[in-house]
Amino acid sequence: MTSSVRSVLVDKAPAKVNLTLAVMGRRADGFHLLESIVVFAGVADRLTFRPGGELSLKVSGKGADAAGPIDNNLVIRAARALAAEVPGLKVGRFTLTKHLPVAAGVGGGSSDAAAALRLLARANRLSLNDKRLYKAGKKIGADVPVCIDPRARTMKGIGEKLSAPLKIPSFPAVMINPGVALPTRDVFAALHRAQWKRQRALRAGGIPRERNAFASYLEGRANDLEPPAISLQPAIAKVLAELRKSDGCRLARMSGSGATCWMPDGKILLAGADSVGLSYIADRGGDVQTLIPIDKKTE
Repeated sequence: MTSSVRSVLVDKAPAKVNLTLAVMGRRADGFHLLESIVVFAGVADRLTFRPGGELSLKVSGKGADAAGPIDNNLVIRAARALAAEVPGLKVGRFTLTKHLPVAAGVGGGSSDAAAALRLLARANRLSLNDKRLYKAGKKIGADVPVCIDPRARTMKGIGEKLSAPLKIPSFPAVMINPGVALPTRDVFAALHRAQWKRQRALRAGGIPRERNAFASYLEGRANDLEPPAISLQPAIAKVLAELRKSDGCRLARMSGSGATCWMPDGKILLAGADSVGLSYIADRGGDVQTLIPIDKKTE
């Protein structure tokens, strides 16, 4: 074993942001068929891995308490799923620093699981293109495969059909979470059949690369999970209303199944954020890949 494998390995688990999300139908087994344009932000959890010994996980950070029991954490589940696919897989000790909110529509748990798979791949000299990584990821959650190689893509089916990385423009943005947890299963349970198939099918080759054309393209699409999410957590509507009142706002939308919302090229005042009780604010500056989280309590 080389010194590089013995050393501590580190990776980020970036927030997944759904720029669009269309519900296209539902399979016989109850899983909904989706189409989405997905990007990744600089806001991230941090995962370290020390190869060797028994599989274990320690969680810290402001989101640690909400991360749930260790044995059910997606990092541990991802490691076990990959071990089932790769005989003799070397495991070890993970340490997760949890920054992202839980049940927030930014794929925090899925991204953590994907980061664990990447670290295990490095420690075991597996290619990131190894199909066993994606097979293990699909066992954990529908969003895990798209997070394994976190670049902008279209995602279809229940999450297993991924396009090649997209060449789309970056843009300044804000991301806001109203501080309420919203389990994905509850949002889909509140989704009505009349809210399906309201958007035309995604074509990766039809997505504009020029900034203004891309912005117009996004304006012509939606997140079909917004109405059921708002019915469960009205605070989302307040967040979107505040964002849409901001100077220069062309678009404000919820990510995933909520409750995190995002807005490109906008400004937001802390006074406005306080009025609706927002708990996570990302400052304007940089593109969607480099958003920096700011806790309003420390501003």
